[in-house]
Amino acid sequence: MLPWLPAQSIHFPPLDTALDEPDGLLAAGGALTPDWLLAAYRRGIFPWFGEDQPILWWSPDPRLVLFPEHIRITRSLAKRLRNGGFHATCDSAFAAVVEACAAPRADAEGTWITASMQDAYLRLHLLGHAHSIEIWRDERLVGGLYGVALGRMFFGESMFSVERDASKIALVHLAQHLRAQGGGLIDCQMPTPHLVSLGARSIARSEFIDYLNEYVDQPATRWDPASPSCDPGGEVREQ
Repeated sequence: MLPWLPAQSIHFPPLDTALDEPDGLLAAGGALTPDWLLAAYRRGIFPWFGEDQPILWWSPDPRLVLFPEHIRITRSLAKRLRNGGFHATCDSAFAAVVEACAAPRADAEGTWITASMQDAYLRLHLLGHAHSIEIWRDERLVGGLYGVALGRMFFGESMFSVERDASKIALVHLAQHLRAQGGGLIDCQMPTPHLVSLGARSIARSEFIDYLNEYVDQPATRWDPASPSCDPGGEVREQ
């Protein structure tokens, strides 16, 4: 039986009790309050569920991660970064990025970014824990991503693109932003060809937890959009 978590007290079962099929399903129930979400991320757990499901909590094994220094920039992507007419910001349009990520997609039915999930991450953003990278063409938002930052960890939640390569460019800027402040680790959760093509790789859950314990309590990455330290630009190097 899948454990049911009462909303009154924050408690997660041990990660090694997560199911093998579906991979990483750990528990149901709980709540989407900031306290619940931050406690989950600190333990290597994230919520993911459909519109007609209870809150489901996951910790897959293996885990897809991206080390910022290993972001893969092909020659064509480097050219788009330099000459594509895009510019990047951070935390300038968080709600718009989440809404765009939740929009229906041609290759999927429905969305897991429900209204309750959008509200939950907006609360985290207002508390300074959730952040976004925006990609613009002139004044039009054409791509971006959002996630949760704790210490030197960035837990990626979703990305979107309405122009070719815009989500890839957002991930490159995120990696550059983290590298400029001492590195860390981007949690990509579950494998997708899109993320693997950009340099993400799978590691054992136990190894992920070791990195999590190393990075999550380090000095926090700065995300002040008015500060030059939050400029996600920088030199583009092909890899």
